[in-house]
Amino acid sequence: MTKLISALIAVAVLFCGFQLFQYWKKMKTEEETGVVDKPATPLRGDMLAGMPYQLNTSLDQAQQKGPDALRQWLKTYGPQVQDPRKAWIELDFCLMVLRDDPSEARRVFADVKARTGPTSQVWPRVKELDKTLGGK
Repeated sequence: MTKLISALIAVAVLFCGFQLFQYWKKMKTEEETGVVDKPATPLRGDMLAGMPYQLNTSLDQAQQKGPDALRQWLKTYGPQVQDPRKAWIELDFCLMVLRDDPSEARRVFADVKARTGPTSQVWPRVKELDKTLGGK
């Protein structure tokens, strides 16, 4: 029994030593390269570039009033807004209108998906909504 306990202690010490070595190696690499692994921050639409700041108030009001107001806002101010912010707003619109008009939601989603790619900041959200709006 003593030999079993001694073997378990030896295995635990070796495992802890290995973990400590891995941590030391990671810290040394970060110190040499200057690159630190930072946890990913969740992306929010208001963090994206592409929209003049003057339109923020009217966008917030349109989103609060519902899909019809947001549809009108996109018709009025859409040409002034650039991707990736425009894509994010249109995806919000898709979610708002999905219950009442799924065909329009899928059409707008298809437009957004066609003009965004894997390098876009909005791509993770597009891939997530593809399950719902992709039509497959």
